Order: sequence, then C-alpha cells, then structure tokens
Amino acid sequence: MPSPVEIPALVSRTLDLSRQRGFISSTRHETGRLLATLAATREGTLAELGTGTGVGSAWLSSGAAAGTRIVSAELDTSLAADVQKIFAAVDNVEIVPGDWSTLERYAPFSLLFVDVREVMADIDVLAGLIEPGGIAVLDDFVPSSAWPPIVDGQVDTIREQWLTDDRFIAVEMMISVDASLLIAARR
Repeated sequence: MPSPVEIPALVSRTLDLSRQRGFISSTRHETGRLLATLAATREGTLAELGTGTGVGSAWLSSGAAAGTRIVSAELDTSLAADVQKIFAAVDNVEIVPGDWSTLERYAPFSLLFVDVREVMADIDVLAGLIEPGGIAVLDDFVPSSAWPPIVDGQVDTIREQWLTDDRFIAVEMMISVDASLLIAARR
C-alpha cells in the first residue's frame, strides 16, 4: 500500500549516516511507519536490538508518546558514538554501546524491535524481556506461502518458533512483495 513520502527529520539524519557508513540496508520506510504507529500505542520503555545507524530508533521516536523511553544497543562502539550524536538533543532516546544483552537492565519492554536474526533465535530470553501485553516486532523475513515456512528450501525455524510459541499470539505481515515481519504480543 502506498504511504506518505515524507519522513521525519530524525529519520532523515539516520539515513544520511547510513549512506555515509555504507550501509546497504536499514529499516524500510514501511517497517518504520509501522514502528511509529505501534510506538504511539505504547507506554513505558521501548527497545531496539541492533541499532545500526539508528533508523529504527528514529522511527520509534517519531511515534512515541511523551514520557516514553527508547533504548537501543549497538555493538560497534564507533557507530554507537555517531548515532549518539544524532540523538543528543532527543530526551527520550538512549543509545547504549554494547551487545543486545546490555539492554536487559532496562527491561521489561512494552515494545521490542529485533533486527538481528541471531538474536531472534533466543526466544526464551527475549520473552523474559517483554512485559505482559508487550509487543515484539521481528524484522527481515522473506515471505513464505508454505507451512511450515520455507526459505531457500529449508524450514525457517525461527519464524516457526515465534508463530507457535504459547507465550505469544503472533502474526506475519508482508510489508512489500519481498519482505515480511512478525508481530508477537506477549500473553
């Protein structure tokens, strides 16, 4: 579905950093608009695992209500420092240098955006970080019309696990013809 072409100024600044750093992929605008929409429905603390250049966090910030806190972890300390500069004047966003586990001290989260495939596999730890009624958004899936989901001739066990885990009610959403994501609400 078409959406407005305007993007928030903060998102533009993170996309500029993305180009400067040679990132060939970042959070798609379709995913970003969904994150902003979901952030508008949340209170408390929102988190992003895998900051990259901060595009996801910028989208979350663009929709977040006053008083909502956003934390994001980036393993590359040099990149984290550059992203921290972009968010320096944004009171509700904190970019933390370190791996994703550095965010555990900020949990529980009312929304958790996971953009790192390897981390998605650790559903038990992630489930413990999400408050009851909280939402996980898992990005960067390839759409599959089969069940179980098949990608490149193999079962996508991460997607299958999230869609069938009793701790969540989950749905896969296509955001374009070549990309989908999962939204999982913690019971």
